[in-house]
Amino acid sequence: MNVLLHVCCAPCAVKCVEALRSEGIEPHGFWYNPNIHPFTEYQNRKKALDAYAAAAGMKLAQGGGYGLRPFIESVWPAREDRCAACYRIRLDAAAQYAAQNGFDTFTTTLLISPYQNHELIRRVGEQAAKRYGVSFLPRDFRPLFREGQHTARAMGLYMQKYCGCVFSEEERYANKKSGGA
Repeated sequence: MNVLLHVCCAPCAVKCVEALRSEGIEPHGFWYNPNIHPFTEYQNRKKALDAYAAAAGMKLAQGGGYGLRPFIESVWPAREDRCAACYRIRLDAAAQYAAQNGFDTFTTTLLISPYQNHELIRRVGEQAAKRYGVSFLPRDFRPLFREGQHTARAMGLYMQKYCGCVFSEEERYANKKSGGA
């Protein structure tokens, strides 16, 4: 199986890559995350992924650069449903890259996060796969999340504090201000 792994960040990649390799699958990483804001956060996450990919011996492709304006345009004015649009943007890019570069399957590290909507990711991934003539591998990596975070910290990888988009950053600070987690 020739698998393209859309990677949202290095900490989420660690255990996804290990799990796939334990099944005899050698994933090829794909970085495409126009949702990440601000630019310094985008750079920090990309730099951490580059370092992780080199250390892990994982091939890594980049599918575009910083994309705040196109991301905002794609989720506005329905920003309350932004996650669906965000999944669609990233998984469409991954499916298209997979189809154009000889991969028969793709998946995403988003599937390790207990904070993401797995059913929606699966549906969006399957729709993208159908559009581009590849298959989507819907793995539930969530049981590996905490261990992956611990391993990423031990490796000294950059650990982000929010999902990535400007709206999730806003919610993080609003939650802190109101005394939330």
